Amino acid sequence: MDIGNREAVKRLLEEVNRSFGGLDVLVNNAGISGPTAPVEAYDVASWNAVINVNLNGTFNVTQYAIPLLKESAQASIIMSSLAGRFGYPNRVAYSTTKWGLVGFAKTLSMELGPHGITCNTIHPGAVDGARIMSVFEGRAKVSGRTIQEEIDHAMENQSVKKFIAPSDIAELVKFLAGKHARTISGQSFQIDGDSKSTQ
Repeated sequence: MDIGNREAVKRLLEEVNRSFGGLDVLVNNAGISGPTAPVEAYDVASWNAVINVNLNGTFNVTQYAIPLLKESAQASIIMSSLAGRFGYPNRVAYSTTKWGLVGFAKTLSMELGPHGITCNTIHPGAVDGARIMSVFEGRAKVSGRTIQEEIDHAMENQSVKKFIAPSDIAELVKFLAGKHARTISGQSFQIDGDSKSTQ
């Protein structure tokens, strides 16, 4: 589903409610990265596409989900990425949207807290898998370095020299959505090997 399409999002949330009888946890994880290019050369159509999915789409899903979450006895919203913590040269649209989601989450935590709904952001570092390799390929094209040199350069900024396991991120999400995190809201959680920057 294209989360930038409000009608499609509305239909999905209606179907979720019909099929499952409600909603307890919303993980706003859908997003696109856009091209790798400096701001002065960044394609406007690509900028608009990233904004539409990452910001507008997240707004769409969240807005339609809130009435369902208010009916839950234990509701949580979780969102964002490491790009919402640092600047991100040559990835301006992606970084901008992720910083925007941090502000969105903080606002949601304040608005929805009285309803018992928590909202936090998590900031994973380089997640092991095909997607991060495509990021390093893009960086290598811009920098002129090899892909391995880009990987080695990225690891210089981490205290723990390894990619993040998707299962570790899942465990953090489970905790934040669970019964022991009912008073944790409006917070940002790094799971990034103690990354000092994105470069």
